Amino acid sequence: MGAVPSTPRRSSGYPDDTAEYLIGTFVGEKSFPLSSEFWKKLLELSLNLELPSDRVREACELFAKNNYHSRHLAKILIHLACCLQESMSTSGVPSLVYSKAVNAVYIASVFLKHLIEISESDSLELYLSLAETEPAPKDILRDQNIENLVMHNVLNFMASVDVSPETYVLHLELRNFMLLVMSTQLLCWPSPGPTDVNPFLDGAMAQESSLVSSVVHRLLENYITRPGVPFSSASYSIFSERSQTSVLHKVGSAAANFVLLPFSYLISSNGEGARSMLADSSLHVLLILIHYHKCLVSNDNKTNKNQDSTTSDSLYKEDTYFSDNPYCKALDNATDFELDRMDLEGNVHSGPHVKLPFATLFDTLGMCLADETAVLLLYSLLQGNSDFLEYVLVRTDMDTLLMPILEALYNAPRKTANQIYMLLIILLILSQDSSFNASIHRLILPGVPWYKERFLHQTSLGSLMVIILIRTVQYNLSKLRDVYLHTTCLATLANMAPHAHHLSAYASQRLVRLFDMLSRKYNKLAESRDNKFQISNGNALEGNSLTEDMFAELHIYTDFLRLVLEILNAILTYALPRNPEVVYAIMHRQEVFQPFKNHPRFNELLENIYTVLDFFNSRMDAKRVDGEWSVDEVLQVIIINCRSWRGEGMKMFTELRFMYEQESHPEEFFIPYVWQLVLSRCEFSFNSGAINLFQTDLPVEKQIENGLVGNMLQNGEVKKDEFQLDP
Repeated sequence: MGAVPSTPRRSSGYPDDTAEYLIGTFVGEKSFPLSSEFWKKLLELSLNLELPSDRVREACELFAKNNYHSRHLAKILIHLACCLQESMSTSGVPSLVYSKAVNAVYIASVFLKHLIEISESDSLELYLSLAETEPAPKDILRDQNIENLVMHNVLNFMASVDVSPETYVLHLELRNFMLLVMSTQLLCWPSPGPTDVNPFLDGAMAQESSLVSSVVHRLLENYITRPGVPFSSASYSIFSERSQTSVLHKVGSAAANFVLLPFSYLISSNGEGARSMLADSSLHVLLILIHYHKCLVSNDNKTNKNQDSTTSDSLYKEDTYFSDNPYCKALDNATDFELDRMDLEGNVHSGPHVKLPFATLFDTLGMCLADETAVLLLYSLLQGNSDFLEYVLVRTDMDTLLMPILEALYNAPRKTANQIYMLLIILLILSQDSSFNASIHRLILPGVPWYKERFLHQTSLGSLMVIILIRTVQYNLSKLRDVYLHTTCLATLANMAPHAHHLSAYASQRLVRLFDMLSRKYNKLAESRDNKFQISNGNALEGNSLTEDMFAELHIYTDFLRLVLEILNAILTYALPRNPEVVYAIMHRQEVFQPFKNHPRFNELLENIYTVLDFFNSRMDAKRVDGEWSVDEVLQVIIINCRSWRGEGMKMFTELRFMYEQESHPEEFFIPYVWQLVLSRCEFSFNSGAINLFQTDLPVEKQIENGLVGNMLQNGEVKKDEFQLDP
């Protein structure tokens, strides 16, 4: 470590109670027993020493070399657990106790991070046990290993100790410590396997259900209350200017990086709500916890592999399964704190469960949905927690959630593909409820300031949602060209269609233009297919290949056109009298339907559209006027005749209802996705060369474009055949 001795010597010029001496001793060859006075001095020192980065790196390398013999990582973690236990005392806790715990977290984080970064995914060597020659402290460890002990005490402190000016730094440090110890997932491959090694995550999963519920509650409470940094507290020397060159800042402590963020971080101007370091890190920890599932091998397969060493890896993978996640279960079962949890028969459920202020959580999410992590939390709640979904659906101020979602989709070119998918799936989940589809048309928006193409005045929330979904389809056609994104948008529109109420003129026009746009794409593909087929007619093999590709794409656009016709049919069949603007838009552009009138896939659906056209065209013909019809005059005739519309001659089709279903094991998408969000939003950096979980040598935008991040709809999170019709 340069001038810092690998083993302490009083002749080195450093007193044995300085940071230089103690850190040099910690990374050195000599192993100090748990009961040594050395640990007390190390944990009570003031970490304000400046060290060059090369000496820090040398210290980490020296520690990695000596840790096998010294087992100092295991020992500092045991002392951390003891400090946290002391910090949870019911009697008054001296500030020195908190300082010792913070120091223990700092020191453990610095060197543990280095050990993780230099490890291989299947050979993580942290030596989280004491040497055989040193007896394990039974009064501390009892029958558990060190990682379980540490995770128990870290989680217990987070859950049981309130955030206050005295405990703020320690709470923040512990959340950052959680991110660090769970970063072993970054070493694993996107597809979880039974050889993945995540000792601290497994330790977190092994905790009792009451603690798990308390942790989920506290993390969400921190996210909702968004506690700020107590700058006024004199006890926070870490926030002082002189601390910015401290040894822990130099060695890259995740926590130190967090607390030394610029003040501008705390005041957001981009619609993400008031930024809070503790709220952000709490959400990051929660997202990682709820999406972790350990991959295990079935007992039968273990026996088979022992008997037959030639068993293939593919068979081995097929016989694996995923363990339950108690944190995900706790989030899914969370209830509104104003209500008692009861089953259908009215019996109160026993056992611990999370009670949350749904109203405040709803408002917080609405304030923060510009942040992708908040979108992922909202998705997790709506998809897994039926109580929260039900609560959201009965809110009368649905614009609190929908407006930031629609604004984000409006700005789709500046969003990641995965964020667009998550937002669209949230809308699809909500649109599955008929009361939601009805209520969004009753909520009138005085204006939409972020919509620049047109002044939208007194537009219903439902009309705006139709406009934005169609705009997203157009963006997808020109940029992403993703089949499943189209399907998600159109499925949501189909769910909304029977409940449309006074759809605006602009929304109605966009709906008809959507058919026109898709029909032009269809016709272009059909013409191109025919031309290429004629050119390659002499080469049978080449011709077959071309026509197969063309037929596949044509089939996709045929489905899209049919779905748009089904959307129009649903409005005309179930909601025509209250949607005169839709009738006007169809009449105004009726020529776009003519080429498909005799198409075998469309003629049945077009019969209803032409029944409507015949009815209203005849009424127009009966009203002879001199000169051209004005828009208002045509619309007035439509409105009058909508009252007498009885639907004679209309064919009744089964009402479409598309349902979202998450695949049974979506880990391959969510685990890399969550970690990408975490690493992009916090100051916790990680050696990119050690990351196997996702590709890091390309910019995120290019990874998404190439499908490397994990296209949610293609990697199994949502599949086309999972949009199921409800008969």
